Amino acid sequence: MIALSKRSQLAVGLVLVLLMAMTRGTHFSLVNLPSASWAVFFLAGVFLRPRWAFPVLFLQAVVMDVLSVGWINAGHHCMTVAYWALLPAYGSLWFAGRLYAGWHRDHPVTLLVLAPTVATAALVCNLFSSGGFYFFSGRFEETSFGGLVERIATYYPQYLSNLAMYVAAAAIVYLVFYLLAEQGLLGQDRKA
Repeated sequence: MIALSKRSQLAVGLVLVLLMAMTRGTHFSLVNLPSASWAVFFLAGVFLRPRWAFPVLFLQAVVMDVLSVGWINAGHHCMTVAYWALLPAYGSLWFAGRLYAGWHRDHPVTLLVLAPTVATAALVCNLFSSGGFYFFSGRFEETSFGGLVERIATYYPQYLSNLAMYVAAAAIVYLVFYLLAEQGLLGQDRKA
């Protein structure tokens, strides 16, 4: 199980907030990274113990989205009742992160658990987010199961690759800090 000190969790939480702020929407034109939102929710589930971390991150996402389309432009293409499907979508990522945190072992074999957990979490998230938009946004004349499958086939690979990229980067950073701690170069701050 991954157990970080409160100080380390605070640092990780701040990094996740900044990462989402820098990559969600077009707020920072100098940063041209794919959205890290899915990874932020998954990694928050992995590393942050307080349950209130999820609603805080969700509120950040909502505020950023509302600010990006403006209060007046509430009729923006994505701002429909289907927007609220992001709640269970991001919740599924956070929950998968919590599950993985319990399954994690500081051993390379843990990657055999991490990879399918990330892939499954991305699929469930995509079902909620893309499916919610498809069925409830009112943007599609006719909806069908086949149409949903087509949307999943279109969007899932890109979202999965973005999520996997950020999770892989986080795994590398975690490994570096783990090895430094094992060598006694970081002190005893790693465990709570």
